[in-house]
Amino acid sequence: MSFSSLPGSSSSFSHPLAPYGWDADWEAEFARHAEQGLLPGRVVRVDRGLCDVVTPAGTVRADTEFVVPRDPMKVVCTGDWVAVDPEGSDPRYVRTLLPRRTAFVRSTSSKRSEGQVLATNIDYAVICVSLAVELDLGRIERFLALAMSCSTGEALLHESALSREPGAQPVVVLTKADLVPEAATLGHLVQDVETSAPGVPVLAVSSATGAGLDVLEAVLAGGTAVLLGQSGAGKSTLANALLGEDVMDVRATRDMDGKGRHTTTTRNLLALPGGGVLIDTPGLRGVGLWDAASGVGQVFSEIEEFAADCRFQDCAHVAEPGCAVLTALDSGELPERRLESYRKLLRENQRIVAKTDARVRAEIRRDWKRKGAEGRAAMQAKRGRW
Repeated sequence: MSFSSLPGSSSSFSHPLAPYGWDADWEAEFARHAEQGLLPGRVVRVDRGLCDVVTPAGTVRADTEFVVPRDPMKVVCTGDWVAVDPEGSDPRYVRTLLPRRTAFVRSTSSKRSEGQVLATNIDYAVICVSLAVELDLGRIERFLALAMSCSTGEALLHESALSREPGAQPVVVLTKADLVPEAATLGHLVQDVETSAPGVPVLAVSSATGAGLDVLEAVLAGGTAVLLGQSGAGKSTLANALLGEDVMDVRATRDMDGKGRHTTTTRNLLALPGGGVLIDTPGLRGVGLWDAASGVGQVFSEIEEFAADCRFQDCAHVAEPGCAVLTALDSGELPERRLESYRKLLRENQRIVAKTDARVRAEIRRDWKRKGAEGRAAMQAKRGRW
């Protein structure tokens, strides 16, 4: 069966894959593969060289042998749109990946400089934070920096493309809101997160009572969302609540520290009954930055605005005269915690980028030498040698 002959292929809204995010742009992108008799599909799960792909003919199991690259950033991932063999092929193979629009990427925990793609072609990055434990604003800022730097597919699948414009809208969801019965206390917690997430929607929800779910459903109805967060954040429980049935396995968190037990071990893509697509992910122990400079700048937009008024263009906001950032810090307009978090994430991101960019490594070495010379000069002046 060719794609061009599928019922409703002229309209993305009536197409069988429309509930999974198919639209006119994907249709146009797939046209050349349809001429070869291949079927379009979206990867809903990947498991050891095989993947489940939802197609107009139903969900099929396909081998990824022909799309196994050396670059880990280009491996088949949940959320990818692909071209698969038509019905009757045995075995069935994924023949190619369509260019990704976006991808959520973190650095791996290994010592090698590699990125790990967690989900692709996403419109919303839903950062789940449990209210059963104390808020970690620094971790929220880290997730936001990655979400706001959500890489475009052209940069991931085509070597010549350099676009890194943000492509996914972050949303912070404070789960287990029923554990904070006092409305005033809940309001203060939401406000604290909003301060650390300027311009980002912050929703307090409860999968147990249903509070706030209608608002979240309305937000996610327009695209593909990926649930992100630590184990115990309530992602799978939230997914079940949004789906209206117990699709994802859940287990109770530990009473000792409120942490989860990694019940979700794969990334699963599911169509929501009210519209939109949801990708549930395993709990993330580590969230390393990956080419997230633009995201850090957006998360800490107020610091970037202050920095624009610094006397020196290359101000490091440490001890330079005329530093507007330090002035805001002294006046109390800028919290010290925010500045420290900003510095930490920038340093980490620079280290990651330097592993693969010789120019950045050279800049870091020059900066170290300059700071070393300034430090020696300051010590000599202090000792009265000058």
